[in-house]
Amino acid sequence: MKYTLRSFFSFGLLLSLTLMQAQEKTPVKESTKTTQTDEIIPETPLQRVGINTEPKNNDSIPIKTDRYGIRVGVDLFKLTRALYDQNYKGIEFVADYRLTKKYFLAAEIGNENKTTADDRVNFTTKGSYIKAGFDYNAYENWLDMENVISIGMRYGFSTFNQELNSYRIYNANPYFGEVPEIVSGKKFNGLSASWIEVVAGIKAKVFDNVFMGFSLRLNRLVTNKQPENFSNLYIPGFNRTYDGSFGVGFNYTVTYFVPIYKKKVAPFAVPKK
Repeated sequence: MKYTLRSFFSFGLLLSLTLMQAQEKTPVKESTKTTQTDEIIPETPLQRVGINTEPKNNDSIPIKTDRYGIRVGVDLFKLTRALYDQNYKGIEFVADYRLTKKYFLAAEIGNENKTTADDRVNFTTKGSYIKAGFDYNAYENWLDMENVISIGMRYGFSTFNQELNSYRIYNANPYFGEVPEIVSGKKFNGLSASWIEVVAGIKAKVFDNVFMGFSLRLNRLVTNKQPENFSNLYIPGFNRTYDGSFGVGFNYTVTYFVPIYKKKVAPFAVPKK
């Protein structure tokens, strides 16, 4: 009986020691279970991106800039005429100032010395003149173009003198032959005339700030101070008179543009569909 109890007690003690050693060797596992708040990781809220449903227009509209300033130059026709016409000397300076988008103030000033030799009379005209008025540009330029197709008006005024070099008396009966030429040399000073011009012309930009131009002019006399027994057959700036009151003229100019300031032109608004 004692042996049985001792054996049972020893077996129980041995079992207890074995279980204790096994428990010490086995690591205690940490609980992997987390709370619900630990599992939810806050994220940065996404920004709202607006979507433009309208079609994009990649064609940008360039802004047009108009230059304003003064243009000055000279009439090449009058300047070079003396090279082939020994009876003429003259010069004319021209200028215009851009006042608005379409209107230009314009002026010409010049001097002429011309000998006119007709069948019946030979005379020399010397004098100066000035013209002032406006031009309207009827041409619509694109972007930085500055060409001009214009129509305008001028009021001209001239002071001059005439010298009658020689003349022939008209012979209604040539039976006795032609009347010889009479040398006169008589001078008429202090003469003057004024007139209105209708002008049509063009100016084209050929280089940077350099323009070539051409104009036609139709003149109508307003006042004409004439000497006794002689008519003003040629008036500086007006040119030759026809029927006593009408005249025509033209010029061929080269001018240089001096810019003073600029203006931006608003582009045309495109209506939405």
